[in-house]
Amino acid sequence: MKYIEYVNEQIRNTVKDPENLVLFGQNINAGSRLGGLTKGLSVNPTSKIINSTNSENSLCGFGFGLMLNGVSSVFFMKQLDFLLLGLDHLVNTYNNIRSTINDPKSSFTIMPIIMDNGYQGSQSSLNNFADFCSIARIPGYTISTKAEAKKFISTKLISPGFRIIGVSARLFKEEIIDAPIIYENTDSSLIQYSNGMNVTIVCFNLSFPIGWNILQNLKKDNIKSSIFNITTLTPINWEEILENVRETKKIIIIDDSKSQNLACENLISFLHDNCDILKKIILKRKIENNWLYPISDEMVVDYQKIKDSLHIV
Repeated sequence: MKYIEYVNEQIRNTVKDPENLVLFGQNINAGSRLGGLTKGLSVNPTSKIINSTNSENSLCGFGFGLMLNGVSSVFFMKQLDFLLLGLDHLVNTYNNIRSTINDPKSSFTIMPIIMDNGYQGSQSSLNNFADFCSIARIPGYTISTKAEAKKFISTKLISPGFRIIGVSARLFKEEIIDAPIIYENTDSSLIQYSNGMNVTIVCFNLSFPIGWNILQNLKKDNIKSSIFNITTLTPINWEEILENVRETKKIIIIDDSKSQNLACENLISFLHDNCDILKKIILKRKIENNWLYPISDEMVVDYQKIKDSLHIV
C-alpha cells in the first residue's frame, strides 16, 4: 500500500466515530483533499468538517480556542512552512494553556505536510520537523512507517492535549515500509526495527526510508544491522542506542533535514562521551547555493561506498 493511502486510511478510521470533533483546513473536503491526505473523510453527526481559508495564524488560534472550550479538533495543513504564520499561538497561546490547565479534556492536533519532495523552491526550505517542535517544546511525531502511522494516528491524533504530527510529501507515492517494532521508549520518540551485531543505523527527521534501504543492501552482503528511527525532537534518552553501539562499534547516522542545527549532533556528542566507536558514517544534506530554487532536492546515497567504508568481511 502507498504511504499516503495507509496514512489516510488510519485518519479516516480514527475520526469517523468520535462525537463533537472538528476537522478543518484548506480544501480538506474538496479538490485534491491535500493530495489525498484527507480523502473520504466522514464524521459523527455531532462533528464537523470545515473547508477553511488559508489564514494559518487565525486557524491555529481557532484550534486552541476550541480546545479551551472542551472541543477536540484537527487542523490539516497543506505545508509545514505555513506553520510559521502561527508561531505566536504555538508559543504564547500554548504556554498559557499548559500553565493553567494541568489535565486537558480535549485535544488540538496540527497535521502538516512536510514539503520534502523537491522542486518546491523556497516553499520547501524548512523540512526539519524538530525545529518547529523545539520552539516551545511541543510534542511532535513524524510518520515514516506503517507501524508509526497506525500508532501515532490512533493514539495521538485526538487524544487530550496538543501536538503536531508531520507527514512527508516525498513519501506520498512510495510503498509504505511495513516492519514490526522490536523496541520503543516510553514516549515513542525512539523506535527500533532491527537488531544486528555488525553496525548501528540511526535515522533522523524523515530519513528512515534511506536507512532502511541501507539495511537491506547491507543484508545482501550478510552484514547485520540494527536500525533506529528518531520520530520527534531531541534531546531524548540515548541509552538504548548507546548499548547497541557498544556492541557493534560502528554507526551510520542519517539526517535529511536542511537545518543548520542538526538534531543528530546531540547523539554524536553523547556517543563520543560514552563509548568507543571504530567507524562513524554521517550522512546529511549538502546545501548548495541554489537551495532556494526549485531543484530535485534528492538526498543521494552511495550504498557501495558505505559498505566498503565499514570494512566488514
